[in-house]
Amino acid sequence: MAGSDNLQQVGQVLKSNGTDGELIISFRNIAPEDINLKEPVFIIFDELPVPFFIETFVKRGNSKALVRLTGIKSQEDVEEIAGKAVYVEEGQIPEMSLEEDGFAALVGWTLLTPEIPDQVGDDIEEEPSLPALTGNLYEVGEITDFIDIPENPCIEVETENGVVMIPLHEDLILSVDTEYQEIIMQIPAGLL
Repeated sequence: MAGSDNLQQVGQVLKSNGTDGELIISFRNIAPEDINLKEPVFIIFDELPVPFFIETFVKRGNSKALVRLTGIKSQEDVEEIAGKAVYVEEGQIPEMSLEEDGFAALVGWTLLTPEIPDQVGDDIEEEPSLPALTGNLYEVGEITDFIDIPENPCIEVETENGVVMIPLHEDLILSVDTEYQEIIMQIPAGLL
């Protein structure tokens, strides 16, 4: 993309909210409240970044917001940008870390699970052993949200079959790779 070398993706326009140009943006690798409302966000049209200023911004959950952008005044305008990535200039985004931001930092990460062969009868292993991690891994999808339910935190994951909510319990986490932004979890039967 010409002219977009210094841009970093922070989210995606999901859909309209009503008929007067308000839209829902899902954020990744950034908390919605960390967006600088005085700086423009960019959406790519014909391989060129087009700046939009934020007129209104209302946080919804941990990774979404209701937003009005300059120049977007109707449902038709929103439909033209629905599904498009939202960018900001590099350097505007504070780095999120598990140590400081907790599980909210997992938004944008990839969720993996060990491939477990079909097992017959009662000979089902209760918990995966560490050697299971050296086998094949199955990419479940991208973590799109963290829902901080008291005593039962969950993550939303965009899978090939739609969005799935998965409990984020420490007993289910097998491995966390901060460098590659991947988390390997044993996912309870019936959730995928």
